[in-house]
Amino acid sequence: MGKVLAVCASKERGVAKKNIESMYFLENWGGKEDAHAGHWHRQVSLLGAEKIEEFCQKGVNVPYGTFGENLVVEGFDFRKLPVGTWLRCNEVLLEITQIGKECHTHCAIYQAAGDCIMPREGVFAKVLQSGTISVGDEMAIEKTEKRRPWQAAVITLSDKGARGEREDISGRAVADCLESEGYEVVEKLILPDERSLLQKTLVRLADQRQLDLILTTGGTGFGLRDVTPEATLAVATRNVPGIAEAMRAESMKFTKKAMLSRGASVIRNKTLIINMPGSPKACRECMNVFMEVLPHGLGLLRDEVRECGES
Repeated sequence: MGKVLAVCASKERGVAKKNIESMYFLENWGGKEDAHAGHWHRQVSLLGAEKIEEFCQKGVNVPYGTFGENLVVEGFDFRKLPVGTWLRCNEVLLEITQIGKECHTHCAIYQAAGDCIMPREGVFAKVLQSGTISVGDEMAIEKTEKRRPWQAAVITLSDKGARGEREDISGRAVADCLESEGYEVVEKLILPDERSLLQKTLVRLADQRQLDLILTTGGTGFGLRDVTPEATLAVATRNVPGIAEAMRAESMKFTKKAMLSRGASVIRNKTLIINMPGSPKACRECMNVFMEVLPHGLGLLRDEVRECGES
């Protein structure tokens, strides 16, 4: 159980939020008076009051809202709550969608104190049920028996695609296949064949959004710009060679060139990452190999399946 100490909002993006004491939170939108609300996954930001107090002990006193948080709540270490956690406050129901965020530019707080806690300690949520939250209200974790859909991202690696010179047929085919199987595709990205950018994106999707599955297409061949496997292996916490081996074995039935594919399959924390070739046809063939067994593997990563013998 936690207690709301501040309800903050700003009328414009880039302007520090201020404690307005009470605000109406609209389903699938966010705070009615906050400029950061919208149809996206970061509708509401939350920060633990204890983390702000620890920061102020460094000698920099900051008012609530300074870090860009909508809700300051006493009694929660939000960083330890996984994506998918439901939080209830009065009629309002929130679902945590992201842990922390990237800090693209150091803000004024960072410049003054050498640190900013929001990228590290803050979390983001979407509004599942509307209502009003005010200072002094209690917040609690709400249990649910409803299983969250598998969440996935699709990344297409293509220099031409990233420049808008080529239509992303492969990425669309992969996303369509996932959605037809009940997966929620939360991000569809087209990136140039740049190792550092792909690594950074994989880390963000696995660590901050805590997705179940990331599928990449392209960049697995012998070309000098084909660096998808290297980027994938660099962020891995565990290897899953069987999936990549099975895809190559199946593709060999259609073309011997399949042995030239260098695609990898790995785990980063609780996220499965699978590299696939760049053509739509090859992607569909590869997905036919592993889609049937994915729910079991993803269930193990979510700790929803206890033993390999369970269905």
